[in-house]
Amino acid sequence: MTADTAVTLENIHQVLKDDIRVKIAAVDIDGILRGKLLLKEKFLQVVESGFGFCSVVFGWDMHDAMYTTPVEFGGKDCQYFDLVAKVDLSSYRRIPWEENTPFFFVHLMHPNTNQPLYCCPRVFLQSAVDTCAQDLQCKAYCGVEYEFFCFKENAETLDNKGYSNLKPLTVGMTGYSLLRPTQNQEFYYRAFDWLHEFNVDVESWHTESGPGVFEAAIKYAEAKEAGDRASLFKTSMKQIAAKHGFLASFMAKPYESMPGCSGHMHFSLIDRQGKNLFYPFESSDASTIHPHISKTLEQFLAGVLHALPSILAILAPTINSYKRLIGNFWTPISVSWGIENRLGAVRVIVPPTTSPNGTRIEMRVSGADINPHLAIGAVLKCGIWGIKTRQTLPVPALEEKGQTGVPLARTLQEAVVAMDGKSSVARQVLGDDFVDHFVKTRKHEWGLWQNAVTDYELKRYMELI
Repeated sequence: MTADTAVTLENIHQVLKDDIRVKIAAVDIDGILRGKLLLKEKFLQVVESGFGFCSVVFGWDMHDAMYTTPVEFGGKDCQYFDLVAKVDLSSYRRIPWEENTPFFFVHLMHPNTNQPLYCCPRVFLQSAVDTCAQDLQCKAYCGVEYEFFCFKENAETLDNKGYSNLKPLTVGMTGYSLLRPTQNQEFYYRAFDWLHEFNVDVESWHTESGPGVFEAAIKYAEAKEAGDRASLFKTSMKQIAAKHGFLASFMAKPYESMPGCSGHMHFSLIDRQGKNLFYPFESSDASTIHPHISKTLEQFLAGVLHALPSILAILAPTINSYKRLIGNFWTPISVSWGIENRLGAVRVIVPPTTSPNGTRIEMRVSGADINPHLAIGAVLKCGIWGIKTRQTLPVPALEEKGQTGVPLARTLQEAVVAMDGKSSVARQVLGDDFVDHFVKTRKHEWGLWQNAVTDYELKRYMELI
């Protein structure tokens, strides 16, 4: 059977009949895959009932340092109990660069409540997808685009060099170059083909402006699958690059003087008849702001824009994220939107530059350092909230006198304050349990930064102060 096979409990033994091992993974709060390799017999024993997965993955940060803030899954009195990992059979695929090892995602349940875990990123996105289907009778679709740097380095050389003076894969500012990819053609084509075999199809990828920079647009898909693919893409690209002697980095802003790495996300809602709800196929569905924008799109966009300041910490989750959002290289710094305008936080894409069924919005705030399950889920939840509560746009399009809304936070600390507010849209829409946990993880991140002595400080103050 192929990776396209619909896997069920009835055929799982047949699907894995020639295998001896299975790889599984959960997604942590930073979007990092945490998993293990299982003997096939062990996997088959737990595929229906689930199995224990240590809760510490939500009690520590990306470097396995315990949170300095009080979360349920850490602290001096924590017992580090097991969560219940449930195998998602629909996520089946095979890893072509790992001898076609079968792979499955898991989602996590809380053992005390037997409810989906409030901080599990796949659960978070699934709840948005479910709300869309139940309340709006439609499916959400999404596509993620990543920019990322590639270096002629590995983890060991990074450490030896102190993470500086790295050698880029290629030189110069050569966006959309047909020459540069041929200098690493085996990597370039093998990555494209392997990702296709892995069911993480890339619609297009090309060089971006910067040394060793690529941009990849992952194939548009239903939102849950889009989140899985966007998450898998980052780990897959790191693994494939490593196999070719390179290092792929999704850090938002590696260089002060160069463009950062975006993680733009495109969204649309499709009804049960296959029509795009963002386009007014009937004149009665058209909004008053543009003949090709539906009332549904307007309300979805309004919900996202009202929520944007309080979900910014999800779209820009690291200290480094805010070095990218400084108003140059087409990065947004305010609550703003425009029609085919790349200067705003959200770009609305309508005919004639796309078909009616291709009408969509593009979230342009997010960087390559996002956790895609959380970022997609947050935008969807806020957009759905906008539709259900009939939100109105907080600011006109940029084309109308270039008006913008409130400035976006300039630091992770400011973004966390906006999210943590008692009356924040994030709390209303995403829920207190999730917001409380996520805020604590970002406060931990900010605390580490506050205590760090940086190269900038040494260079500025060591001699002259």
